[in-house]
Amino acid sequence: MKHTRERTTIPPQKRMTACIFGTIYSDDKLPLLRRIFGKLGEMQATVFIEPELRALLAEKFSYRPDALELHPDDVARLDMAVSVGGDGAFLRTAAQINCMGVPILGINAGRLGFLADISGDEPEDTLDEIAARRYRVEDRTLLRLCRGSELVEGYNFALNEVAVLKRDTSSMLTIHASIDDDFLATYMADGLIIATPTGSTAYSLSVNGPIIVPQSASLVISPIAPHSLNVRPLVIPDDSVISLVIESRSDFFLVALDGRSEVVPAGSRLTIGKADYKLKVIKRYGQTFYSTLRDKLMWGTDARH
Repeated sequence: MKHTRERTTIPPQKRMTACIFGTIYSDDKLPLLRRIFGKLGEMQATVFIEPELRALLAEKFSYRPDALELHPDDVARLDMAVSVGGDGAFLRTAAQINCMGVPILGINAGRLGFLADISGDEPEDTLDEIAARRYRVEDRTLLRLCRGSELVEGYNFALNEVAVLKRDTSSMLTIHASIDDDFLATYMADGLIIATPTGSTAYSLSVNGPIIVPQSASLVISPIAPHSLNVRPLVIPDDSVISLVIESRSDFFLVALDGRSEVVPAGSRLTIGKADYKLKVIKRYGQTFYSTLRDKLMWGTDARH
């Protein structure tokens, strides 16, 4: 009796679906973007582009990449979002991804780049590693802002920080702060920053807030130019709920979520807590928070040399 060997069919690998987000304002950044589109084309990926970036490239650079325009219903189809630019572009990408769980790869075409930390020399190698599934995904905590019982209009989440800021250059704010309904302090200052670990290297750092490792389950409250010198940044558990009541002689103040600001009347009560979802960030193996600190903040570098 003749036996035939059963043939095993290996299913083809699913084509990657990616969307390019970002901001390109100068000619010298355009070659990087072309390389990314070219590499994704070589990989036979299905490529989308956000409408704002498509319009910018067409109007300013007469560049029309071979990509589909992204519509809101398409976000759920994405395997990856690629943010090209600086950390500002990354934050805007995070706002558009929202709670859809799409991991974001940040490619740095800007300056410092803590979030967009893949350099312009690395996109091809990085995309090859992603195609081979040699990468890791970090979960990052976000903040959710409520005003009284109503959400602030628009996207009410922040990856870096929620900041309360005075609106003019004269009078400072009086901010009554409570944590889990337990009164903390009254801050007299130019403002107050509530930052995630991700945001600890952003605005909070500029007012002498501590650097927090992204995986820490913590938040930091940092005053901006406080009237009293004995007021210092405070690290609290990230499951805390922070309540703020703000007084201002100018009758209004600003609330900024990752730089997106809104004018709010004095006397308003703000509630800030951890969002019920996390943002996913793509990292290369060997790329750690500590190496980023050394590279971006030049830790351990002797300034005399």
